[in-house]
Amino acid sequence: MATTEADAIDWPFLTEGLLEHREYQFRLAEAALGDHTLVCLPTGLGKTTVSLLVTAQRLHDVGGKSLLLAPTKPLVSQHADFYREALDEVPDDEIVVFTGEVRPAKRADLWDESRVVIATPQVVENDLIGNRISLSRVTHCTFDECHRATGDYAYNYIAERYHEDAEEPLVTGMSASPGDDEEAILQVCENLGIHEVEVMTEADADVAEHTHETTVDWERVELPETVEDIRDGINEVIRERLTQLKKLGVTNKTSPDVSEREIQKIQGQLRDLMNNDQSEGYEGMSMLAEVRKLRTAVTYVETQSVESFRRYMERQKEAARSSGASKADQRMVSEPRVREAVRKAEAYDDLHPKFRRTRMLIAETLGINDGERVIVFTESRDTAETLVDFLSGHFTTEKFVGQSDTEGSEGMTQTQQQETLDEFRAGEFEVLVSTSVAEEGLDVPEVDLVLFYEPVPTAIRSIQRKGRTGRQTEGAVTVLLAEDTRDEAYFWKARRDEKQMEKQLRGLKDVAGEIEGELHDQPGLDAYEDGESEGDEGASAGETVVSDTADDSRSAPTADGEDESASDGDQGDGDGQAGLDAFAGGSGETAGDTDSSADDSRNSDTEDDGVVAEAGTDDGVELVVDQRELDSTIARDLSKRDGIETRLETLEVGDYVLSDRVVVERKTVADFLDTLTGGDRSLFEQVGDDARHYARPVVVIEGEDLYGQRNVHPKAIHGALASLAVDFGASILRTSGQSETADLLEVIAEREQEEDDREVSVHGEKQSKTLTEQQEYVVASIAEVGPVTARSLLEEFGSVEAVMTADEEALTEADGVGAVTAERIREVTGSSYQG
Repeated sequence: MATTEADAIDWPFLTEGLLEHREYQFRLAEAALGDHTLVCLPTGLGKTTVSLLVTAQRLHDVGGKSLLLAPTKPLVSQHADFYREALDEVPDDEIVVFTGEVRPAKRADLWDESRVVIATPQVVENDLIGNRISLSRVTHCTFDECHRATGDYAYNYIAERYHEDAEEPLVTGMSASPGDDEEAILQVCENLGIHEVEVMTEADADVAEHTHETTVDWERVELPETVEDIRDGINEVIRERLTQLKKLGVTNKTSPDVSEREIQKIQGQLRDLMNNDQSEGYEGMSMLAEVRKLRTAVTYVETQSVESFRRYMERQKEAARSSGASKADQRMVSEPRVREAVRKAEAYDDLHPKFRRTRMLIAETLGINDGERVIVFTESRDTAETLVDFLSGHFTTEKFVGQSDTEGSEGMTQTQQQETLDEFRAGEFEVLVSTSVAEEGLDVPEVDLVLFYEPVPTAIRSIQRKGRTGRQTEGAVTVLLAEDTRDEAYFWKARRDEKQMEKQLRGLKDVAGEIEGELHDQPGLDAYEDGESEGDEGASAGETVVSDTADDSRSAPTADGEDESASDGDQGDGDGQAGLDAFAGGSGETAGDTDSSADDSRNSDTEDDGVVAEAGTDDGVELVVDQRELDSTIARDLSKRDGIETRLETLEVGDYVLSDRVVVERKTVADFLDTLTGGDRSLFEQVGDDARHYARPVVVIEGEDLYGQRNVHPKAIHGALASLAVDFGASILRTSGQSETADLLEVIAEREQEEDDREVSVHGEKQSKTLTEQQEYVVASIAEVGPVTARSLLEEFGSVEAVMTADEEALTEADGVGAVTAERIREVTGSSYQG
């Protein structure tokens, strides 16, 4: 907004007349220039302007470059547009955007040429691990939506590296809702190395003049009888499955609305049984998986729509028909009561009563109250798309969802997202139906009504959504909830948590000095200087940790993996991201879509189809890390160690390359045992590839209880280890966990590169298999006979064709082939194909 001459802003680097003079923003900026500072300001009141002012002053006074981190691609794009317009003395081409869509080599060049970098954190994290960039000359680092700085989120690693590497660091954290309580706020501050806290609320006089009253109404709707029947039928199955779990002794609850805490408790009890090799554990875990899916189905039908329920169940049917279908999937879709519920849903030709109420509220806002714009938020992309179809007959309506595709639903590209927001700002349509991608920080225009299709179970997200209204004029928020459903529970939870957060923010303002005292008493930056992080290494509250192992698939290169899940809470089945799974009890089976605002970046951060390794460096010890290993903490750990330089590549061979002769395959105990019980022979193929390219292949087996974790005979384990060592010449090393693996990799790399003066060198692209190797591969795949038996058979019969046509008696003449193996080979090669 332009300012009058009397209010002219005297601040370096800023475009004259662009910004409105708001005294509270300048006071916050002055404070943030003095030390590493958390800035708390209500949504819509210009936190980004505060960061801009600090950046401009630092570039003027200190020079260097500025780094602004934001959790989503649309938010990064928005910030970049604002900075280019506002920083008059910084050329537009020196204000650059880093996302997974920009290739790594290009980012390295842009980093050197830029003065302001605006980026998603996962990209910067990967570039730091891969030594593509240096933070040494960054004189101001902003963490937008800094409440995300918990657990293993990329903000924490970047902050630690920034305090270690920057010559003149200054951190600004920004959030309207930094945490649910003082402990959470302190944790965020410690993770980011923040010393000071600056808080302003609507109660501050110069803030209040820029805000307006926002009313919040809660509207209850009754479920139709058919919808209740569908829900009740599924709940009967849930009750029965919980009764079976009760008989296993892992719970005493059988109510379908059992709490998520109880679900987690059951899971823990079942895991204990599995660790003790008790079959009841595996049986119960399958049953619990079915309970989770059924709970998600109930959430769909009672809080979203029958159409969303139908779509979800169709996806479950497809999953049950797939080759890798779980017993839980198959059991659920074949359950008669579930099939009857689906039949009733398919015969139901009406929509959820929330739809009609949504239409009526929008009509009142745009018609009777002469409003101009409305945003409807929903957790589910299925619901968003159905709502758009329904509302388009009455209002000009568009959807706003994340970028990933989900079955039966297309995502939106970043360009489409930007165009949609521009059209909404320009008044080209009236109603925006959005998943939570539009919640956090996006410059969505002032609207007359924010309608929550369902309650949001966290205070932070509720505050973010409500911030879309009440900026320039009075605004209204309406939350729909279905009576006697999980909506009710989340209504009370959201209300309680939000009041608690508002109280905490007021209290935070009152006790900011005390908190600062606590922060100064913590190890804080001293710990950073010693290379130790104060952040929690585990998953943050609400996160689902699927696995701490790397994906060993060699078929598709991975990329920066920008985690933008919380920016688009409409995630779907089994993607492990936050979304409607919160409504379904955090099961990971979400009632929605699989989109996030940057999923397509997973395919973009690779420069080649795969290399064996990049060339070595003359400085220190270098480790080449496969992109897929970023799922573990090993690369991050190594990248922070003195004298270690990590480089990221999409490797065709190995997980880690430590010299011109040493390559490492890393397997957790669970992964290793999977190769023995699941028929997956990829480990032996991978080690075979390793051995063809490197003289010293190493297999690291990570974790405890190799012989007791699963019901696998010790001889089978010994056989696999012997094959790796004898047949492939691999060294097998054991570690207790990721930290010990990192230690081991460092020691091997140091021995190879410093003591033996070896380099990490390029061995070229993955070679094609020789004819002999291809013959062995074909025979080894028959009935899982393996490479050793394959060689024995080929030596005995002379050709693949002869092996395939030999009878059982002749097959047993080959070394290592008994009657059972011979019978299996003949069954595979001689049976008719049943397609």
